[in-house]
Amino acid sequence: MAEPKKSAVRVKVISRRRRIDPGNAEEETEAKPKRNPRPGTTVEMRENQLIGMTIDLAARQIKAGTASSQVMTHFLKLGSTKEKLEKEKLRQENELLRAKTDSLQSAKEIKALYLNALNAMKAYSGHKASASENQDDD
Repeated sequence: MAEPKKSAVRVKVISRRRRIDPGNAEEETEAKPKRNPRPGTTVEMRENQLIGMTIDLAARQIKAGTASSQVMTHFLKLGSTKEKLEKEKLRQENELLRAKTDSLQSAKEIKALYLNALNAMKAYSGHKASASENQDDD
């Protein structure tokens, strides 16, 4: 049996685009297709997504001239020299805290090594180390 001929059917897709005034950000966002990314799987990922969306919204508002004074002040403060110095100070303080923590951990390890060495020397010289001397005094 012969197969019937398949007729080629063309479908013409016409996209409807509105003319967008470059100064009007609201129309521009309506014309773009919106993709909703999958929500983050962790709390941190979700927070980062929300922060990103908020920053995008603030940028659109600033471009359109509809941003509130609070939004404008927030971003002005972020760009100030004082804010940059405060961020650098926080980084330095965090670094100092990490160094202190490492130093304390190292001191504990050295104490344990000294105690082991003293006990080994006592055992070598013929003295039996008592149970109270073997315990760590934390």
